Amino acid sequence: MTSEQPEHYQDEVTAGPGGAMTDDVGVITGDLTITTAQRPDGTAEVRVQYTGAEEWYTLTGSPRPVPPGGLKSLHQAVLETIRTGGAAEVP
Repeated sequence: MTSEQPEHYQDEVTAGPGGAMTDDVGVITGDLTITTAQRPDGTAEVRVQYTGAEEWYTLTGSPRPVPPGGLKSLHQAVLETIRTGGAAEVP
């Protein structure tokens, strides 16, 4: 029996003015690493960290249902939203 690895995407992005809103520490800004992962219950979890740091934070609005376009499209939408800034949340 083989176990499938959950689908996930990870990219680095520079947050736009106003940064990204987290549930844990509020707004974070600057160079960030974003991970979007499929959870066993079919929702997507979006986590963010300062690039190179150890601590991960939950992006506000996560978890959320995976949209019809799939996890990759959600991840791309998250990246664009964070690039825009304005206390970005999961779209």
